[in-house]
Amino acid sequence: MQKTLVLTGGSSGIGLAIAAKFETNGFNVFNLDIQPGIHGQFVECDVTNHSAVCSAIADIANKHSINLLICNAGKHFSANIEATSEAELLALFNLNVKGAFSATQAVLPSMKSNGKGVILYIASEQALVAKTNSFAYNLSKHALASMAKTTAVDYAKFNIRANALCPGTIETPLYHNAIDQYCKQSGADKAEVHAQEAAMQPLGRIGQPEEVAAMAYFLASDDASFVTGSLQVMDGGYTAG
Repeated sequence: MQKTLVLTGGSSGIGLAIAAKFETNGFNVFNLDIQPGIHGQFVECDVTNHSAVCSAIADIANKHSINLLICNAGKHFSANIEATSEAELLALFNLNVKGAFSATQAVLPSMKSNGKGVILYIASEQALVAKTNSFAYNLSKHALASMAKTTAVDYAKFNIRANALCPGTIETPLYHNAIDQYCKQSGADKAEVHAQEAAMQPLGRIGQPEEVAAMAYFLASDDASFVTGSLQVMDGGYTAG
């Protein structure tokens, strides 16, 4: 029987790679995003809108048993706490955290009915360590890590697993946008900055979205059936030092 994945933010970057990986492996993929993607069935949905998320997932659940939820939708914001306005903090949390909250709340009835399910939050290495000028983003990724742990504990009795996948520096449009903004502000050369970022990783390179997708696929599989409440880091060794 074909399994169903509900994915938020599956139209670009890591989300796009995840949608491609699961679709290629026979999953029925529903991509909740504000922009169309090239993999899965596009469901136009602003995940900052709680009722819209609940409605979209309810429509899917009416036709399909939802086996897997991957909360990937999010954005980066670079600033320290003094340079972060209340509006900026709330906007970031509405997307990075509330979106995951809404999607999780919406899929649980279907998973509980099935007696099985997997929820995966795409967090960050910043769920474990701090980086400069990353107050709000770091806070949001810690929140996702907490969501994975508490959901794992609360819903283990329903055979629902929850984990947080914590990628390090991955070459995505979000990564390039952050580098572009930094170069615009500082006057630095992008090629040099990119090389410096790669050199900061013990493996000496930037990660690729397809590598994150492969780990997501493993965590969703029965091969990871005893893995829940965990923070799975894949950062080229950055946080090991």
